[in-house]
Amino acid sequence: MDKSKRKSKRSFRRRLPPIQSGDRIDYRNMSLISRFISEQGKILSRRVNKLTLKQQRLITISIKQARILSLLPFLNNEKQFERTESTAPRS
Repeated sequence: MDKSKRKSKRSFRRRLPPIQSGDRIDYRNMSLISRFISEQGKILSRRVNKLTLKQQRLITISIKQARILSLLPFLNNEKQFERTESTAPRS
């Protein structure tokens, strides 16, 4: 009987939210926006970001606005524009 009534107590640290209450989600706030973009320039998912639905929508809209205003690149592929010797035309 003792074992069935016992509940395991797990200690865990509550993670701090990625966006504080004072942070303003805006297309001009590049330090905030850049935390939610992958190295390739993709918008990270809500599960990865640990954001609420409302915060994720606002982040997505502000990233898209920043891209349209050329504050952020649409793609971040530096390797795409490099030419290797094997692809160079032969004479």
